[in-house]
Amino acid sequence: MNPSHQVMEQGTSQQNLKRGCCATVLTLAYQSLGVVYGDLSTSPLYVYKTTFSGKLSLKEDDEEIFGVLSFIFWTFTIIALFKYVFIVMSADDNGEGGTFALYSLLCRNARLSILPNQQPTDEKLSTYATQDSADTWQSSLLKLFFEKHPRFQRGLLIFVLLGTCMAIGDGVITPAISVLSAVSGVKVKISHLHDNYVVVISCIILVGLFSIQHHGTHRVAFLFAPVVAAWLLCISGIGIYNIYHWNPKIYLALSPFYMLRFIRATGVEGWLSLGGVVLSITGVETMFADLGHFSALSIKIAFTCLVYPCLILAYMGEAAFLSKHHDDIQRSFYKAIPEGVFWPVFIVATMAAIVGSQAVISATFSIISQCCALNCFPWVKIVHTSSRIYGQIYIPEINWILMCLCLSVTIGLRDTNRMGHAYGLAVTTVMFVTTCLMTLVIVIVWKQGIIKAIACLVVFGSIELLYISACICKVHEGGWIPLVLSFTFMCIMYTWNYGTMKKHQFDVENKVSLNRILSMGPSLGMVRVPGIGLMYTNLASGFPAMFGHFVTNLPAFHQVLVFVCVKSVPVPYVGEDERLIVSRVGPKEFAMFRCIVRYGYKDIQQENYNFENRLVSTIVQFVETEEEENNNTESTYEISTNNPLKNESMQILNAKESGVTYMLGHSYAKAKKSSSIVKKIAIDVVFAFLSKNCREPDVVLNIAHSSLLEVGMVYYV
Repeated sequence: MNPSHQVMEQGTSQQNLKRGCCATVLTLAYQSLGVVYGDLSTSPLYVYKTTFSGKLSLKEDDEEIFGVLSFIFWTFTIIALFKYVFIVMSADDNGEGGTFALYSLLCRNARLSILPNQQPTDEKLSTYATQDSADTWQSSLLKLFFEKHPRFQRGLLIFVLLGTCMAIGDGVITPAISVLSAVSGVKVKISHLHDNYVVVISCIILVGLFSIQHHGTHRVAFLFAPVVAAWLLCISGIGIYNIYHWNPKIYLALSPFYMLRFIRATGVEGWLSLGGVVLSITGVETMFADLGHFSALSIKIAFTCLVYPCLILAYMGEAAFLSKHHDDIQRSFYKAIPEGVFWPVFIVATMAAIVGSQAVISATFSIISQCCALNCFPWVKIVHTSSRIYGQIYIPEINWILMCLCLSVTIGLRDTNRMGHAYGLAVTTVMFVTTCLMTLVIVIVWKQGIIKAIACLVVFGSIELLYISACICKVHEGGWIPLVLSFTFMCIMYTWNYGTMKKHQFDVENKVSLNRILSMGPSLGMVRVPGIGLMYTNLASGFPAMFGHFVTNLPAFHQVLVFVCVKSVPVPYVGEDERLIVSRVGPKEFAMFRCIVRYGYKDIQQENYNFENRLVSTIVQFVETEEEENNNTESTYEISTNNPLKNESMQILNAKESGVTYMLGHSYAKAKKSSSIVKKIAIDVVFAFLSKNCREPDVVLNIAHSSLLEVGMVYYV
């Protein structure tokens, strides 16, 4: 072939590859609009309304309008663009984002994880990879500090749970404020409509929204991106019209000088009004949290090329309208819409509010699932809503709890201004938690200097603390809602984590030694009957105390015994080929094995395949590999009835045909008599209630009652 032709063909193939990659990225960027930016794009519905809901009044010189717009622009630019797009989104965990991703990175690089049953073999997982660069003196010092002070490890977990609980509170408030703000626009055209009817219509929409969750978002996901894209184009177009029509000089407000003039002129009232300004960045955390569903590049492109300019134009246009219509501040968004396009924009606004609410509800399901994996939330029913798209789940109990809480907020407050105060506190707290975790990631994971970490904390943390302080001052006007919700969920999560960790500690202290088992002989002191016994235990090594109860009280035991330990590891996913670890317990004639089943914090601990067949197949493969390594001769592969390899494999397969029995320990926690009254309430009341009403292990594992054998045990904490 002519070399010049070969070079041309290679160049053509590279161009096609680049075109394919570009097309994929642009497609993902378009799809991300409906999932990632639904909440963020609906913020203009209530930002100005909430900001000017207090004693802050508009003057003739438009000082306040220019100042608020300047705050919105620079907050949006510094937090959303600089912090999240340029910095935070680089701290992904194997492509996954969110608070748990940052915590997972810290756990692996600084050994901060308090998950039980962590083993050296976990570090060989493909998703466990840590930074290869050498530690700096700053990172070494931080790691040593956490190692010497275990209390700070638990404190870090509580801090992460705080952000998680505030995110759950966000899942309650977002649907309420988004839908109510969108529906209230109808009063611009029907002024005599009573507020009660607006609340009723909003509640009907919310009930409908939560009622269709069990169908899964994938059935209507194709509508999400077009709705949000149409919404962004609508508000940007209206913004351009208002700028040109009402105040072309509104661009002057983009100067940070107007922020200083605003604070100087308004004082305390201006500072308190910042609780409304922060609503302009609600939803930016979703960009990082939903990183695993898209690529970082696609999310960045969608934000910088469409979302960012459209929202800035929308805020500028509304400010331009307000500069000429001071009396319309509480309905400024809908008042600023030109008469001829009001109803189409109203319909799109309502649909966009529903899309934004849907995204937050789905994110709440994902958060609860991750908390369950980290032993921080009682087991609940998790339903896969899509056989093709992994990670789309539905949790019935949480869905109806969210609906009741959301309706209570809507009916109880009936005012988007008060909802906005609650919303702002929840959002800024989550952002501050992310900033603090990023500070640790910069030093421990990225091995950067302490100066860069402190600069990140000071620049972004100071802005977020400013907004948190403004929101806290509005606690009595609705800000108490996220505090109450977060405190309630924090109590549930911490109590559940404390109870389960104490249970594991009890199992470790009371486990049966290997020497005691070996002293019983291959028959374990009883008759070994055909079949396989799967004994589920919390221990990755040793024998659970309940095994001693079985051996003592049962006259017979199964021919093959497998100790199964289901555990979580601080990685997002564990590949199917790395899921199971099988090892032999005791000599071969005992026919006892140990199987460790590993899951990541984003894995769903409910397998779609037949677990029995997968487990037996893995054990047979282990036996064959073990025999092959021992013999290391060609005779190992010969098919013979005298071959010990085939005999043991056939015995295991025959045992499976005889039946598989699942043995579970049913534990009951009791507080010691010497415990404090707080501990007794936490364990004997709260933890006991949660244990009684959560999903039982046999339901989670989908075990038939005919194959289940339970042993009750009481442990004192």
